[in-house]
Amino acid sequence: MPPEVPGLSSQRQTSNIPMSPPEKLPPHQQSGQDFWVYPSEQMFFNAMKRKGLLLFDRHDWMVDRRGKGWDPQADDMRSVVAIHNSVNERAWREVMAWERLHCQECAEPRLKRFQGRPSDLSPKARLLNFMGFGLPFDRHDWVVDRCGKEVRYIIDFYNGAPQPGQRAAAAFFLDVRPALDSFEAAWDRVRMQLSWVTSGRWRD
Repeated sequence: MPPEVPGLSSQRQTSNIPMSPPEKLPPHQQSGQDFWVYPSEQMFFNAMKRKGLLLFDRHDWMVDRRGKGWDPQADDMRSVVAIHNSVNERAWREVMAWERLHCQECAEPRLKRFQGRPSDLSPKARLLNFMGFGLPFDRHDWVVDRCGKEVRYIIDFYNGAPQPGQRAAAAFFLDVRPALDSFEAAWDRVRMQLSWVTSGRWRD
């Protein structure tokens, strides 16, 4: 057990992401809980120190691709945890926007499992990069339990452009969509695109 660092909280925040227990529950998640629970500041610090990872479930977030790990600072952990939690909450809201297409089929979809795939570029990310856009800094695959049906979502994470005089990116951009694993998923993507075009939001 790594020693605790003074000043780092061991308190964990419960997410707003409902859990459908996977076949193998991660060791830092408790059985019987209804929502996924985020790691504490102490857990983040230990994970970054040990592997250069920020952990939520069993997936990797912001992996150091050079394999050298990060040099985390305890004073940064509060911000790091807040950003991580906020990004995951936003990702779930994006997933739910797609799941509303199936609200009559399933009123309460739940997140079953995660997989971090930072080294695997999605076909869409490759296409956008070929067209001149930057590459995502990370990718997750989230599997949603749609009342007994497993539906895989791909989430590409992009850094926003930094403002003049700033070193860090100003924001994260998430590209969330169902994976093309079925005709239904393909049709959902067509329907969502048509809805966006007819709404006129693209002119804003």
